[in-house]
Amino acid sequence: MSSVTPEVTWAQRSSTSEPEKNYVYLTIVATDVPESDIKLDLQPTSLSFKGASTSKKVTYAIDLDFFAEIDPKESKIHHTGRDIELVLRKKELKQEFWPRLLKDSKKMHFLKTNFDKWVDEDEQDEQPEDEDYMSKMNPMAGGAGGGDGGFGGIDFSKLGAAQGAGGLPDLGDEGAESSDDEDDDDMPDLEGEDSNPAAEASGKPVEEVEASGKPAEEEEATSKPKIEEVA
Repeated sequence: MSSVTPEVTWAQRSSTSEPEKNYVYLTIVATDVPESDIKLDLQPTSLSFKGASTSKKVTYAIDLDFFAEIDPKESKIHHTGRDIELVLRKKELKQEFWPRLLKDSKKMHFLKTNFDKWVDEDEQDEQPEDEDYMSKMNPMAGGAGGGDGGFGGIDFSKLGAAQGAGGLPDLGDEGAESSDDEDDDDMPDLEGEDSNPAAEASGKPVEEVEASGKPAEEEEATSKPKIEEVA
């Protein structure tokens, strides 16, 4: 399987006082790479990614050296069928934008600006935060890093579970019991739930008829004395 360099897009925000507003948007375009095949190692000054595409029959691989340091533990990630989306927290609080994403000033053919996310430095305060985009993001499970060259401590199965939860609070057992009780109160009695046609016909208690296992007519017939015919 041949190895190719994936397209990478980026944009950024900055802040001198609010760390959560001081970050880099980074997207690695790698189509149809199963979570089980992703190898991602995020370090304070670099990122290494590798993953095999099931549809393209290629292996995407890339290594990035950042212009400045980031905080892997405060960074976030989201995996889709088309790409790997990351929000990387810049380590230094600073109003000025990074002049570029990478340490090397050389122009890279695979690196492009994400114009959907980009705003000018002097206009970023007027730009509302993309809450829908941020809500999809998951913390770097177990922290990033990982000298084994694997996922860097990222458990994608846990990320998927966290995403499915949608960030909703856990109501716990109390909420579940309350819901069950309300459902029981709203449920109407089933029609004829305790009725037994055989019991109604014989006029006997339900338990007695059910114990005999005989229908009302047969029970009534056996209860009458037999009349012998006289020749």
